Amino acid sequence: MKYARIYLDGKARFASISGPALTVLDGTPFGRYEPSARTLDAASAKYLAPCQPSKIVCVGLNYADHAAETGKPLPPEPLLFIKPSTAVQDPGGPIVYPEMSQRVDYEGELAIVIKKSASHIDPARWEQYVLGYTCFNDVTARDLQAKDGQFTRAKGFDTFAPIGPVITDEVSPDDLAIETRLNGAVKQSSRTSQLIFPPSFLVAYISRVMTLLPGDVIATGTPSGISGMAVGDTVEVEIEGIGVLTNTVCGPATCCPNRIY
Repeated sequence: MKYARIYLDGKARFASISGPALTVLDGTPFGRYEPSARTLDAASAKYLAPCQPSKIVCVGLNYADHAAETGKPLPPEPLLFIKPSTAVQDPGGPIVYPEMSQRVDYEGELAIVIKKSASHIDPARWEQYVLGYTCFNDVTARDLQAKDGQFTRAKGFDTFAPIGPVITDEVSPDDLAIETRLNGAVKQSSRTSQLIFPPSFLVAYISRVMTLLPGDVIATGTPSGISGMAVGDTVEVEIEGIGVLTNTVCGPATCCPNRIY
């Protein structure tokens, strides 16, 4: 099943996707729901971030080629950090370039969306806790990351966590093509089979560190090819079988987040 979260009649609603049609749901895929009688054209819908995470757990240096380009050794265990829920941005929403940074990078990633509360789960049952997979952009103020020596400020700005456009359980996360384009030019191109710590390991591992809640997101890491973006640039993260997450960079003087919850 593919799920979307859309803006309809002044509020957020969940919908299932079948071909060119959206079926509005009564309820939520994180609990109980029933399909309603209302359908919409998928191409004309206003898509919101497909979930509202309490936290976004990110995995650093999870592709060997990305570790090499940053000059850092491979971590013996997953390198975890958290983006705040306030960083979430919708598909098509602006990425706001903060005034205090001189270099803001894209990082295209596969994201795992948690279906139900997970704590110390049996690794053999990890898939029971996953609703599906989506595209993620771990936007990063690279100069502030280097300056601070840790990730909270550099990764935590409003709009620095675009997610979407859909969540799907119709793919296996083990070997998907992932590509990031900047103004149409391919900048990152890899496959999820190159992840050092795969989704099956990450879900169980992270659940032993912190309780994962419905709607929480695990961003699995980015391949090589990171670089800076400028105001006016458009960045696309495309993952095989999921879709394309598109956002445009704007300056704080020319736009604001303007998100809908």
